[in-house]
Amino acid sequence: MWGIVFYDVRSLVGEQVRIFDTTLRDGEQTPGVSLTPDEKLMIARQLDKLGVNVIEAGFPVSSKGEFDSVRQIARAGLNCQVCGLSRIVKKDAQACLDADVGMVHVFVPTSDIQIAHTIKLSHDEIVAGAVETVEFVKENGRTCLFSAMDATRTSPEFLHRIFKAVEGAHCDIINIPDTVGVAVPSSFYRFVKDICDRVNMVVDVHCHNDFGLAVANSLAAVEAGAREVQVCVNGLGERAGNANLAETVMSLHAIYGARTSIKTEYLVETARLVERLSEVKISMTAPIVGENAFSHESGIHSHGVIENSKTFEPGIMTPEMVGHKRRIVLGKHTGRHAVAKFLEEGGFEPTEEQLSEILARVKDLGDKGKQVASIDLQTIADVVIGDVAKGSQAVVLKEVSVMTGNIITPTATVRAMVRGKEKVLASTGVGPVDAAVNAVQRLLDSDTSIHLCDFRIEAITGGADALAEVVIGVEDDKGRKVSAKSAREDIVMASVEALVSAINRLMLLEESGR
Repeated sequence: MWGIVFYDVRSLVGEQVRIFDTTLRDGEQTPGVSLTPDEKLMIARQLDKLGVNVIEAGFPVSSKGEFDSVRQIARAGLNCQVCGLSRIVKKDAQACLDADVGMVHVFVPTSDIQIAHTIKLSHDEIVAGAVETVEFVKENGRTCLFSAMDATRTSPEFLHRIFKAVEGAHCDIINIPDTVGVAVPSSFYRFVKDICDRVNMVVDVHCHNDFGLAVANSLAAVEAGAREVQVCVNGLGERAGNANLAETVMSLHAIYGARTSIKTEYLVETARLVERLSEVKISMTAPIVGENAFSHESGIHSHGVIENSKTFEPGIMTPEMVGHKRRIVLGKHTGRHAVAKFLEEGGFEPTEEQLSEILARVKDLGDKGKQVASIDLQTIADVVIGDVAKGSQAVVLKEVSVMTGNIITPTATVRAMVRGKEKVLASTGVGPVDAAVNAVQRLLDSDTSIHLCDFRIEAITGGADALAEVVIGVEDDKGRKVSAKSAREDIVMASVEALVSAINRLMLLEESGR
């Protein structure tokens, strides 16, 4: 694995780790997120397609709508196990059973601060309630997962006591939640390992991301012996969210060599579905599923990736593995090699001079904060390369200036070489584009009759300063028609360039007798 497999992760090669997804429970608790029952079912089906082992569908006792939604998911015929949440209260557990879930997630606060300000029970009462609820779930033939909420702020003595007590009640899985996200990987490793050494149950972890350590802590827990991790799609969840599903899974697969049931090629598809339904946008720079996860702009990076993707990508993870695509993004950091490769793939064969001009235009747009997509590059290449060789151009544009305003008639001045002679002409119009077009037409000799027969403008990049593509068609007095286009942020300049290009093409036809 590229010489970066450290000693303490080698033991995970081939190890199976279960993925417990809580997007529909903890993820829906993200402030501002509210999913309809149909949306939750849609996400559940996608998670099942993705291959998660467990879906925590919700908290059935909390409302009738929540109960109905959990039961709908539980009865949807999914391959994965469906889980419902329950406090150490029999009616909560009964609601889970009535909702037909296959797993009941029993939880209770165990830290002193949580006990004092929430449930206000003694340690003995908490242990007794936990055991009684676990026994009730097991007596009804369901899988039981027990969570000691706020475990990382719970005294080790009480934590060990309650875990041993639920183990005696035949609990299947115990969960160690870092409820407020205060663990750090090194200490969490020791914390989890100590518990793994003391119990004979599957150990699960639920890490929050308050300090951005949820994924790191989840991975440290797996190193320590945990074999189930709780995650959310796109890292949704209370406050700063939970461990991100895609980041956790791909780290386990690609770095640790561990195995999960996840079909990783659906990770991007799943992330985008949840983004759309939750209305929580994925950051462009999000690992694995973000728009820029496999995108490159800088000249050195682009050149390297074009030659060999492993130069500036991990190598142990490819975009195809996660359902993504590699993109070379053109902008102000773009190098000549990347532009040349793009043009070659698009069927263009620019000269070195033309390539320099195309690269200059790309960088100019990049300096103004624009990214240039492949369609933009094609338009720029069409304009720069065109059909007419520079040496055969009858009109060579030198300068365009425009004056306009509330009390000024739009006036344009154009300077150009026309058949080898410099001309400067000014013209007015109903607007700056019209004035500039009129000025260009006046450059021509009186015996050359050309008029516009088509004029179209289309923005091809977003924003107020969008790159505009102008298409102009011209016709001479013999009925010959040609069209040309240009693309710039300045619509006036794009219009003038397109018109000059069209005129040159038409005059070339005239000179060739066609």
